[in-house]
Amino acid sequence: MKLIYRSLALMGLFAMTNAHATDGYFAHGYGVKSQGAGGVGIALPQDALVIAANPAGLAWVGDRLDIGATLFRPIRSAEIEGSPAPVNGKYDGSDTKNFLIPELGYSRELNPDVTIGIAAYGNGGMNTDYKDGFPLFGNTRAGVDLIQLFVTPTIAWKITPDQSIGISLNLAYQRFEAKGLQNFANPVFSQSPDHVTNKGKDSSYGAGLHIGWFGQVTEALSLGAHYQTRTYMSEFDRYKGLFAEQGDFDIPATYGAGFAFKATPALTLAGDVQRIRYSSVDSVGNSLSKLLTAQLGNSKGAGFGWEDATVYKLGVLYAHNEQLTLRAGYNHVDQPIPGSQTLFNTLAPAVVENHVTLGATWTFANKSALSFSYLHAFEHEVKGTNSIPGAFGGGDVNLKMYQDSLGIAYSWVL
Repeated sequence: MKLIYRSLALMGLFAMTNAHATDGYFAHGYGVKSQGAGGVGIALPQDALVIAANPAGLAWVGDRLDIGATLFRPIRSAEIEGSPAPVNGKYDGSDTKNFLIPELGYSRELNPDVTIGIAAYGNGGMNTDYKDGFPLFGNTRAGVDLIQLFVTPTIAWKITPDQSIGISLNLAYQRFEAKGLQNFANPVFSQSPDHVTNKGKDSSYGAGLHIGWFGQVTEALSLGAHYQTRTYMSEFDRYKGLFAEQGDFDIPATYGAGFAFKATPALTLAGDVQRIRYSSVDSVGNSLSKLLTAQLGNSKGAGFGWEDATVYKLGVLYAHNEQLTLRAGYNHVDQPIPGSQTLFNTLAPAVVENHVTLGATWTFANKSALSFSYLHAFEHEVKGTNSIPGAFGGGDVNLKMYQDSLGIAYSWVL
């Protein structure tokens, strides 16, 4: 137990670092093993981090402890074109490039039918850092920094020898900071202009539920499904003039289903489909056009204009021998930012769509294991379509991003 407590303390230190994500502002997968296989996990429990994908999978991983971290490197930029003001040109939003995202999972069988566990992981986040500012927002260093950390105590039951259900309590922490948005910090655009920008770091806390089902349909085929409720968060009081509903920034609901098929004793194919309900959270989903009818911070105030996102994940696992397992995967998300919403999303240009992944695990004689993962998200650009309102001079903002990450994790069988 001392090892577990020390690991949770380490997670607390890691939580002070920044995070970024790939499927919108959610991670493409949770746990280094999942990340190496395209993020699949709903029907493929590989370690205790399966809690994040499907709590029911916890019933099948045994007594174990998993600790890891991912070094994440997103490269993001924006371009203004067609504006009559002397602001046209390219702007680099990547003065801060490298982010550390931790993970921890623990599982313990109470009896053959009941397993308890806990996972702690970065759910997602977003970061931009325009060292020289972004002229449509202000004249100083501009950007935002958002991290989301989940701690999820979980219980799973084997309701039959081949099926399980699980439930997690999602305890969430968020931290946010905005800089360089002086042009929005006035009574024309915000109902609380003193709470828009440069207010330092603010924290938010909340909770939600996550339920799941897993079934071993045949010896070769397993299926899974999950539903994660909206996570209701306390408000960012320091930024109640920026986010809709006086600083509200809830974490949207998600749901999905998956399969895993053992094509041969060594080869497993897996796939997930997931839906993320970004539009249901006003501060994320409301259009910037609402600035014409409601100020920032208002209950119906403008947001980032994100649409709901559908994510498709495919993974391949090959057990080369008892020691070495190889992984590869592909992840596609219908990125959530319409061309009409690119101005505000200069702060959150989560526009990548296609990801490829690689991974491997080496299992030692004592059954402990060392795992690696690599991800590349291909560069993608979203062209603005009349995205700069007339009050800001007109024209368009184009957004561009690509990403790389490298993960490492160590697992103990307890």
